[in-house]
Formats: sequence, structure tokens, C-alpha cells
Amino acid sequence: MPDALPIADLADRVRAGDRRALAQAITLVESTRADHRDQAEALLATLLPFSGQGVRVGITGVPGVGKSTFIEAFGLHVIACGHKVAVLAIDPTSQRTGGSILGDKTRMELLSRETRAFIRPSPAGSTLGGVARRTREAMLLVEAAGFDVVIVETVGVGQSETAVADMVDLFLLLLPPAGGDELQGIKKGIVELADMIVVNKADGDLTNAARHAEAEYRHALALLRPANRNWPVPVLSCSALNKVGIDGIWDRINEYRRLLGHDGSIDRRRADQARAWMWNEIRENLIAAFQGDHAVRTELSALEQATAAGTVTPGAAARRLLGLFRGADR
Repeated sequence: MPDALPIADLADRVRAGDRRALAQAITLVESTRADHRDQAEALLATLLPFSGQGVRVGITGVPGVGKSTFIEAFGLHVIACGHKVAVLAIDPTSQRTGGSILGDKTRMELLSRETRAFIRPSPAGSTLGGVARRTREAMLLVEAAGFDVVIVETVGVGQSETAVADMVDLFLLLLPPAGGDELQGIKKGIVELADMIVVNKADGDLTNAARHAEAEYRHALALLRPANRNWPVPVLSCSALNKVGIDGIWDRINEYRRLLGHDGSIDRRRADQARAWMWNEIRENLIAAFQGDHAVRTELSALEQATAAGTVTPGAAARRLLGLFRGADR
């Protein structure tokens, strides 16, 4: 654990690109121990001025769409273009055992061998939608370590999409070569979050289906108002397996960065994300403090049972507990 290494030394090693130190730093920010949290805050404060220069891309898609294959092909292409790529992959945590697979390095075997790539699987834990609570902080760390393209992969289509869209510059939705009823199955809210849509598996027998799906998704997007008038959301297709079309996707991401960087949209987006991050931290810490309060814990179980039995309204129970937390009812 990072306890033995002074924070200043750990920060210097992270900035020097020491991969072991970077992994150690991420482990530190992911720790729930109070003393580690203090150390993590000091480390992040030291490294914050050296972060923020990376291209932040969030990637999501329905299970089986080929996210891992796509990320590997995309990462290898970006590395060939002279960049360093960090992949922060959120692993699903078992609700029964609490364990997670953490198998991203086996899913992205070729990318994991690259010296200019860093893959960090993180267990989702109990965080809503499968986004690790400290993913934002891990992103700052990998940027400070010199990785200029950061990819955040979600577990799958679900509630995590809003959380990921709130921490990246560009949110990419990866879709299968389908249409019709299957197109209707893609939640409108998720499509509205997307800054780019990519139809994967445009190869072999699925080539025509992928082209057809691309046209259908493009038509569907025409019915929605784009989030930024300077960026009509593009719909592209690719074969991650055969590494076809990946270069075009990277070109469009660079175009996005140029257009929205020029008009200040990305800077404003990051500023809004930082404010949202602060308020999220406030909410999570307040809830943790509330649940850990002795007076609250003393009456919580009884009030939960009374609420479930219908003898106390949820509002009255909440006000009673909040009063205990503030000390008004002590």
C-alpha cells in the first residue's frame, strides 16, 4: 500500500511516468480508509496542475457490441499516431459476493503489451450504474503521468452513461448492426447523451446490416436537437475486429476537439463537470456522515420498520432522522 512512500516522492514518480507508481497512486485514491483519503487529497493537489491536457473519451454500448475489441483497435491506432493511451475500465462487481472479474488486460491482450498504454480495471462496487466513484481522480492521475488520450469504458448501457458523460470531453455510443425494433430498444436518453455514434461489426455477413443500421441511426438523430449547434452528432461504422474505419473515428474526434475547443465549448463543459463533481462529493460525504451518526443509527432501524408498516410517513421519519443528525432532537 502507498503508506511507505512520501506523497511528494509518489507524485514525482507519477510525473516521471513510473507505471508502478501510477498504479499505486490510483490504489491510494480508490481506498476508503480515512488516512488514505487525506493522502490522496494531498497527492491530487500536487498533481492537479499537470493534468487536464488529455483527450477524454467515454465509451459505452450494449453487451456483446464489442467494446473491448473496439477499444483495443482504437487504442492501438492512437498509439501508432504518437499518443499515449490510458484505459480506465469499470468492472462489474458481483452483488452477491462483492467480487469483480477485473479481466480487462486479458480482454485487451495486444493493447496491454504496449509500453505506451496503461489499462486500469476498477471494480464498480456499489456506485450507481457501474462507474467507480474515483474514476475522475484516476483520470487526473493518468494525465499527470503523461497519457494524453484517456478512455473511460462503462459496464454497459444503463444509468452509468450520465455519470460518464459528465466526466469526458466526448461520449461515444457503440451500437450493433441492427435496426427496426432493436433500434427502438436503445434508450432515447442515452442517444441524446452521445457526441458520436459508431456501428461496430461492419464485416462479413453483417456488412450490409451495419450500413443499413448506420442510415437508420442517422435518420433517428435527425429528429433530435443536437446538444451543440456546432456539432451535428456523426454516425459512423467500423469493423473493430478487422481494424477498418478506426482511423476515420479518430479523425472525427480530432475534428470535434478542434471545433469545440476553438469556441470554448470543451472548457465550459469541463468547468460544469468540475462543479457537478464537487456537489456529488458533497452529497456522498453528507450521506456517509449521516449514516455514520450515532444518534441516527440508534433510531434508523425502528423508523425504517415503522415507515414500512405504514405507522409513520416517510416524510416524518426523514425529518426526525435529519433532526437527530443536526442535533436539534438530541
